[in-house]
Amino acid sequence: MAAEQRRTELLPANALSGKQLGLSVSDSPDLDRLGLLDTHFRMTLGELARTVIIAGGSLYYGGHLQPGGITNFLIEELHRYGRRDRPLKVCLAWTVHRAMTPEQIAEQKELLGLFGEIHFLSRDGDRLDGPVDEPVINDPPAEERARSLSALRAYITSGTSARIVIGGKRAGFQGVMPGILEEVMFALERRQPLYLAGGFGGATLDVIRHLRPEYAEWFPLARDAPPPDERLVHGLAKIADVVAATSWDGFENGLSEDENLLLAASYRPSEIAGLVGKGMGHMLPSIEGRE
Repeated sequence: MAAEQRRTELLPANALSGKQLGLSVSDSPDLDRLGLLDTHFRMTLGELARTVIIAGGSLYYGGHLQPGGITNFLIEELHRYGRRDRPLKVCLAWTVHRAMTPEQIAEQKELLGLFGEIHFLSRDGDRLDGPVDEPVINDPPAEERARSLSALRAYITSGTSARIVIGGKRAGFQGVMPGILEEVMFALERRQPLYLAGGFGGATLDVIRHLRPEYAEWFPLARDAPPPDERLVHGLAKIADVVAATSWDGFENGLSEDENLLLAASYRPSEIAGLVGKGMGHMLPSIEGRE
């Protein structure tokens, strides 16, 4: 109860009214090594969603609509909070929604109901009026898939004021670099605040280690780890180039250095949500809404 009261004081109702937050999240390969379960990961997502939604903000998330995925989990969480002004914006890359049948799309729209809306994007990341009435494409070329994912991430960044980042694949991704890295890079290019929750490891912690090495000392690199994917190395180098060009590393986010250090290591859902809420409460009221 004390933690609940503390979050309410830090981020009161409607503190984020009119603000749009990008959510960068995918499964972390480090959960086993950290002794954590997917349940811990999803509990944290639920707490983060609750913090933003109850404070009047909107969440933009680019993913897929497959059963059991993160999008469906977020929808289930929204059903608990009762906001019916479509606070969840599910953004679908061209190659994602083109692989869905009209029946699948209709089913997901019904599931979202008044809790969210789907943004269908073109190959170049422009918002379409709706899904394309053409035959389904099940196996697009890798180049087209990467292009459409980059366009999706640029679209979300252009419509949001800050980004929450957690987890992230290091391998098995489909774009030009891990999705978490590309989303961070785009946010840095627009000088947006970042909330890097590194306690679940993954690409988020790689970004932290690259930007603020001292924040990642709590989790040493695995000695038996395979060589990193070249696209991951390239992505981290691109992020460093953007930071050098913009003089902005995203940690100017309403949190103190000690608080960012704690956020970089915590795996506790209420603690992570409380820190993100505090930072947003301090930072975002001064940022003009983008919608």
